[in-house]
Amino acid sequence: MQRIRTSRRTFGRLAGTAGLGALAGGVLVGSPSVAAPTWRVTGRSAASLQPFDDAMRGFMQARDIPAGQLAVTYQGRLVLARGYTYSEDAGLTVQPTSLFRVASVSKSVTAAAVATLAQDGKLGLTTPVTSLINLVPPAGQQLDPRMSQVTMSRLLQHTGGWDRSLSGDPMFMDRTISRALGVPMELHLADVVRYMSGRPLDFAPGSRVAYSNYGYGLARQVIEKVSGLPYASYVQQRLFAPLGITRMKLAWSVAPLTGEVPYRSQYTGTTVLNETGDTVPAPYGAFSMRLQEGNGRWAASAVDLARWAAAFDAAGPVFDNSSLSRIFARPEVGVNPSGWYYGLGWQVRPVSGGTGRNTWHTGSLPGTSTLLVRGSNGLSFVALFNQRDDASGLSYSTIDPDLWAASRRVTSWPSHNLFPSYF
Repeated sequence: MQRIRTSRRTFGRLAGTAGLGALAGGVLVGSPSVAAPTWRVTGRSAASLQPFDDAMRGFMQARDIPAGQLAVTYQGRLVLARGYTYSEDAGLTVQPTSLFRVASVSKSVTAAAVATLAQDGKLGLTTPVTSLINLVPPAGQQLDPRMSQVTMSRLLQHTGGWDRSLSGDPMFMDRTISRALGVPMELHLADVVRYMSGRPLDFAPGSRVAYSNYGYGLARQVIEKVSGLPYASYVQQRLFAPLGITRMKLAWSVAPLTGEVPYRSQYTGTTVLNETGDTVPAPYGAFSMRLQEGNGRWAASAVDLARWAAAFDAAGPVFDNSSLSRIFARPEVGVNPSGWYYGLGWQVRPVSGGTGRNTWHTGSLPGTSTLLVRGSNGLSFVALFNQRDDASGLSYSTIDPDLWAASRRVTSWPSHNLFPSYF
């Protein structure tokens, strides 16, 4: 297994470790540079796929992104697996197997876990959440009676009744919840669930769509209760092991996993990992990774996610055809005017007269920007970055059209398959 070479100097510079990096004006900086950033590429590809390398280089250099990764599959074959480094620090070398926090791309994993529990007859997608787990509000508060209408499919399709634009996102309301419950930080997901069990829903379940990280946190609780296993154990045993995926793990707020890249942001915040009130780099404690379990905590490489995405192409060791149909089925509400909708952990756009579909998900946290795309034309790609903001003000969402444009410049696709090199 290839590993990222992250020196103490590199980690300190990007994570703000005392004595190894400094914070100036809210922007993470390192020791004065003695050399300009250099562009370095690892991994395998083919000459005909140069447009993908060019797209990643242009995107990363314009935004001064130190670490990136790309995996491309075509007709089920892994044809490109790259790590990209744009840094003056030789201690940072991104490999195709380096790990990145993938943020909300994790939702495809949680939804799949629920789908396999349904496939195995352990729950139903129309089963109310309140029939599967016991939701106990704080003393003196009541559970919204409409919670009996929140089914598993509504949780996963973001129609459960929570609207973060109205009542906030509880996965990032650590201090509010800490004070309300009288518990210290760092919070546990169970604290968030208890707090939310005493709050009214923002709308009637099933009546409209509102993206909800909390819904996926609640789905995580269901997975543990129904499976009888810790969330990560169930996912690794039931979903990842049959696919040969061994690198994907739950990320932490500060301690890096082996082979994990460091993260960078121009912003700082007050830590939610304890009560000290310390100012920290945004990716390292301004939010709690522990609370994101279910909605955004997985760390993976692009090749891992390419392998994961391929599991949705046809029935196999994880999903049967009925499960795949349910994962991508149209919801009861929420079809966008342009035709796309949110299925179970995936955004879905029917194409080719309804006979095919493009599916995708993005991820975003301080220090993280990710994209996973499955195309109806046999092309899929995964792009991961260790930064989501910078002084340029440029959008990070343009990587999607950039990579589609790169694919149209490919005149011939290689016949090789790199999957056996990584699994």
